[in-house]
Amino acid sequence: MKKISKVCMHGVPMDLGRGHRGVDMGPSAIRIAGMGSGIKALGIEFEDRGNIPVEIPERLVPKNKRARFLRPIADACELLRDEVRIVMDEGHFPLVVGGDHSIAVGTIAGVSGYFLDQKEELGLIWFDAHGDFNTPDTSPTGNVHGMPLASCLGYGAPELCDIGRRRPMVLPENVVLIGIRDLDQSERELLRESGVKVFTMHDIDRLGMARVAMEAIEIASTGTAGFHVSFDLDGCDPSIAKGVGTPVKGGVGYRESHYLMEAVAQSQKLVSLEMTEIDPVLDDGNSTAELAKELVLSALGTRIL
Repeated sequence: MKKISKVCMHGVPMDLGRGHRGVDMGPSAIRIAGMGSGIKALGIEFEDRGNIPVEIPERLVPKNKRARFLRPIADACELLRDEVRIVMDEGHFPLVVGGDHSIAVGTIAGVSGYFLDQKEELGLIWFDAHGDFNTPDTSPTGNVHGMPLASCLGYGAPELCDIGRRRPMVLPENVVLIGIRDLDQSERELLRESGVKVFTMHDIDRLGMARVAMEAIEIASTGTAGFHVSFDLDGCDPSIAKGVGTPVKGGVGYRESHYLMEAVAQSQKLVSLEMTEIDPVLDDGNSTAELAKELVLSALGTRIL
């Protein structure tokens, strides 16, 4: 894996995938936290390529209660896919910041498509309190931000599942979830059926983050060109990440979160990264966006010594 020399960031001010407003301001919060200057301080070139255009819910009427705002979400993900693919074709590193977690469909479609054209596979590490493995048939809310991982693995609405070059966009044996502690029953059953590896908070408590990170990186790296990390800030405990879309108590702590990202950097297998579900409305002094910036810098190689 070549050394990261340039990071290109796209913001996606998406909050169509959840039930209330706020995470659309996540990209601005991350910019205010100084993402660009932090990356440049690592000796890496940085380019902010602006925001992907996204509709606002006030202008729309949801046509499908089982998957609210599905079409405009898919439209934004298609635009994101194309922009991420451009970054990959240029030989740069894509950093995507959101925005609710539905944006991951576009990011992963772009990155996996790039590698599929080279006859290579993409691994995926999904950090989250939730499985995001619902479909329109199983979702209790109809909120699409609870469906992106299922979509990337070929389950659910064609509008999302077929955005990539292949269905599924990533193979289940190369996908691992970390930090899970809140699953719906139907989602739990579909995850078991899928064959993806899940590290719950119980597993992290029992094994420790060092072993979980090592095993996750091995799963996402075996037989792949590298892996994408899709990082939902609600995977962290609310005590360190207050401003998130759907907080759940009992999450990953500050040092554990950084350890995971430091291990990702040391693996030299990271090919793309996204940070999602930052809600400045619920935050305290932009601290969650600051945390997101710190975690990105850890993944890009910040060293203590």
